Amino acid sequence: MAASQNFHFSPRIGMMGYNGDLKAKPVTLSQTKPMFSLGARYDLTEHIMARSYITYGAVTGSDKKGTPSMQARNLDFSSKILDLELGAQYNILNLNNSWWTPYVFAGVGLNHFNPYTKDAGGAKNFLKPLSTEGQGFAPGVNNYSLTGLQIPLGFGVDYLLGEDHRIGLEFSYRYLFTDYLDDVSDRYVAEGDLQKARGSTAVELAFRGDEVSNRPYPVPGDIRGNPKGKDAYYYIGFTYTFRFWFDKYKQTSGIPGGKSDRKVGCPSTSGGF
Repeated sequence: MAASQNFHFSPRIGMMGYNGDLKAKPVTLSQTKPMFSLGARYDLTEHIMARSYITYGAVTGSDKKGTPSMQARNLDFSSKILDLELGAQYNILNLNNSWWTPYVFAGVGLNHFNPYTKDAGGAKNFLKPLSTEGQGFAPGVNNYSLTGLQIPLGFGVDYLLGEDHRIGLEFSYRYLFTDYLDDVSDRYVAEGDLQKARGSTAVELAFRGDEVSNRPYPVPGDIRGNPKGKDAYYYIGFTYTFRFWFDKYKQTSGIPGGKSDRKVGCPSTSGGF
């Protein structure tokens, strides 16, 4: 099979969600944001494809939509997400013999995020510079990186519209190596230390329970989040995949590498239904 026959361009559009300390359930359709991807797939065999995508989306989470104890904490965040993945896809069915196939995929990737929230006056504040849990100045609390590794896993289904065109639906869960996608991980730092190191805005946004009750700022070491589980995000997206031809002459000439030699993506009609 000619190399030009193996290459597929694949845009993707859908909704992205987050799983972490500010979300009561791991996966829901609530609190999701739009996402869009551009990518490519490459047929390695009749069942295995290499794949790569770059995705731009957003995530959000709010205690207001959580359990009573979460509502009392009253934190929230949002973040844009830039996501790059490289992986492999295994098609369960052979698309030479079938018009559709379920598939699974896995890989490695990078992501960039930058959590922010709005204060009581509606002003947007990025959270990392505020060190809301003492990152960078409290003993044993390190700063976190806004760029990190991820493990993308997922499954989907593709349906052939013709020899060169497919539509599909897929779900992916991104396992992260950070617990600070939402800027919430462990414990409250001392109010006075935070005020001295980062100022009054940091104090205001590190603890927001006083906006919904008379609860005072927590004592140092009170639980703010759960450091035992890393954060994650996921998406559900519609895909459109089409074969990209580099050589128009080979496409129509009938020579080896032309239409008559296509394999993956062209179910055979010989030998019955």
